[in-house]
Amino acid sequence: MPRQGDGQTNGEATPLLGSSTLGNLAPEIANSKQGWQPWEDNRAWVAYPWSFLHKTWQVLMSSPVNILLVFVPAGIVCGAIGANPTAVFVLNFLAIIPLAALLSFATEEISVKLGQTLGGLMNATFGNAVELIVSIVALKNGEIRIVQSSMLGSILSNILLVLGCCFLAGGLNPANPKEQTFNSTVASTMSSLMAVAAASLIIPATLYAALSHSKSSTEGNILVLSHGTSIILLILYVMYLYFQLKSHKELFDEEQQAEGGDGAEQEAAILSPWAAGVALVLVTVVVAVCAEYLVDSIDSIVQTAHISKTFIGLVLLPIVGNAAEHVTACVVAYKNKMDLAIGVAIGSSMQIALFVTPFLVILGWIIHQPMTLHFQMFETVVFFVSVLVVNYLIQDGKSNYLEGAMCVGTYIIIALAFYVYPDDAGDKPGPGLGMLFGGGN
Repeated sequence: MPRQGDGQTNGEATPLLGSSTLGNLAPEIANSKQGWQPWEDNRAWVAYPWSFLHKTWQVLMSSPVNILLVFVPAGIVCGAIGANPTAVFVLNFLAIIPLAALLSFATEEISVKLGQTLGGLMNATFGNAVELIVSIVALKNGEIRIVQSSMLGSILSNILLVLGCCFLAGGLNPANPKEQTFNSTVASTMSSLMAVAAASLIIPATLYAALSHSKSSTEGNILVLSHGTSIILLILYVMYLYFQLKSHKELFDEEQQAEGGDGAEQEAAILSPWAAGVALVLVTVVVAVCAEYLVDSIDSIVQTAHISKTFIGLVLLPIVGNAAEHVTACVVAYKNKMDLAIGVAIGSSMQIALFVTPFLVILGWIIHQPMTLHFQMFETVVFFVSVLVVNYLIQDGKSNYLEGAMCVGTYIIIALAFYVYPDDAGDKPGPGLGMLFGGGN
């Protein structure tokens, strides 16, 4: 009887356990299989610290270049104690690379939450934040050559090196067709604006040649022209933003759809808008500190390593600011998403040419630094030829690995030319510059 009663008791208990108790325990059983998640604990004093650590880990794992963050404290400490300038330059050079990736990550997190229009404006504003910060520090210190060469170097590295690597990555992937296609209308619009930017550099160089035998103040006239031209370029940039985000946004739908289908929403879930905003501010401050030490050590690097300021600004500094964008563009190109790759490469160059550079000229006007759009003759010609080459390559809306090799080869030739280009080879008013632009005898 006791056994039978026990059996009845067990028999009665079993369906109760299966219908109600087991149902209530199901989430706990599932969690026990997956492991305890302390950041989801109901106790705030447990959840908040663990959530902070969990989000930090997710952010650090967002990009492989974040492993270089170990150089951030090392670079700041070496700069603060006045260590060897070469060590300060190298450490802060390596430190800014992952900081640029974090800056890009935080910007993307905020932009997706803000929606398409404000998100596009956010990306346009902060897409080249590292170059802007480094250039502002250099401009404050009176390093006009560093500012000009870094701006030109960022443009050239994007339209030649990054675009070329994108064409190579897309063309050499056996899963892709032999020729990749992209929106030729969008690419032509961007390249046309780049041609206008090239003209804005050629005109000051031409005026400099024309004034070579004039008694009027050449530098003063160049400053007036640069200030006026910069205002016009900024207006054109604002109009382009309206063109892209409002009036003709259907032209960019293909690119936006590709971006939306690339896991943007999944990544956006990592940080809230407030957390991403705080991260953006903190990373910007750290970038400014590292940039300060980096710029201060350039003069010593020029003397010890025997390389010119032009080469540092035109080749080395763009690597720092564009490393994260380079990787992103090549990855999406390898996946045959050429519209996204074109948007990163040419779009970033256009932002620098139409927004960052004119903004720095206006900022120099405000802080009484003679920053102008008069680049040296050799730099102006290189920029014009590069824009011309890229316009020819993208006008048909198709790309292949051979065109990519052409872009990369052109960039390497330019880098070699600037490696042997001395800092004292600046423009000298005379027949040389005049003969090129028709302003001399």
